[in-house]
Amino acid sequence: MGWIGLSDQSGGRLALSGLDVPQSKTVTPPHDCALMARGTLMIETRLSSEGRPQTLLAFSRSHPWSGGFSLQALPGGGIVLIETQAGDVRHATLPYRADDRTDTLRLTYAWDAPARWGRLSLERPEMDRVHSILLPPPHPMPLADLRTVLTDPRQRQMDPDVIFVALSTQIEPIGPMPGLSASVPVCTPRGYVPAGHLKRGDLVDTDEGQIVPVLQTVARRVPAMGSFRPVRLRAPYFGLRHDIVVSPQQRLVIRGSEVEYLFGCEAVLVPARHLVNGFSALFAETSDIVSYHHLLLPGHEEIIAAGTRTESLYIGRLRRNPDLLRASVLAEFDRARLPEHPRPIWPVLKPYEAITLAMNRAA
Repeated sequence: MGWIGLSDQSGGRLALSGLDVPQSKTVTPPHDCALMARGTLMIETRLSSEGRPQTLLAFSRSHPWSGGFSLQALPGGGIVLIETQAGDVRHATLPYRADDRTDTLRLTYAWDAPARWGRLSLERPEMDRVHSILLPPPHPMPLADLRTVLTDPRQRQMDPDVIFVALSTQIEPIGPMPGLSASVPVCTPRGYVPAGHLKRGDLVDTDEGQIVPVLQTVARRVPAMGSFRPVRLRAPYFGLRHDIVVSPQQRLVIRGSEVEYLFGCEAVLVPARHLVNGFSALFAETSDIVSYHHLLLPGHEEIIAAGTRTESLYIGRLRRNPDLLRASVLAEFDRARLPEHPRPIWPVLKPYEAITLAMNRAA
């Protein structure tokens, strides 16, 4: 089924038939003893600028048996997970280097109680990095607890820096993230084709005038919040022929005399979120869940999307990490047939650099 719960600081909802189903089509609330044996709990948060410990999410119960769950961020670097049920405690610490901190962290707790398997992952959306550990055999999660923690802010602890919490019935992938909405037109030898219609073996035009095959296509459905919140890029800015919707992390390739003057290189990569200014780029209105698609090309070539230049899917040396590959959107594909991408030759702009570039272009 996928995503069934979503919450922020003000509260949220749990929809057992899926967040895409209209709220008018209600489902009977779960019984207090109903259990969710398998799923994913995702939390996006900012780290404390004051270097204080953060209880990102915590809740407890006393009926029908005692138990609880907590996820905490330590100021020295570390994510601590504690999960208890009827006195049986599961505990794990995911370390990370404090000097690697970025504005946003995405934590993903995935569990499969019948398989006695669990995983805690930390992703930095701005840096394409993933840290992950396997967990002791997890307990199934009571659905009544999950409903309470998502819909009743009075019965949970949630740090003010938490951006959102989401719940899925599936083991959600981690790692490389697609970034184009299905309708984004991609230039091919037969004209522009929506990204969602392309498939393995199709040919696409690149910015260098080459024609290359699509090795794989990937798609993912995610909550439309935080680092997943879609961005609308408006024509005629960025060379666009018409508006397109992309993920905040999708990077555009921008060239020009201002780029050469400011950054000393022919081109730069600019994440779409850095371009949001209220007129040439703005956050798009959407439903709770959004779908993103992307194309895997042999050499991480630039593609032409509605007239602008943007990245194809970047996977680096993912094929050399079997564990991360199995956890990614590329898990079902033959590892031997996946390419290895060198680091992008163009620098990725930081927010203040993107603002400087935009100001120079407007001058």
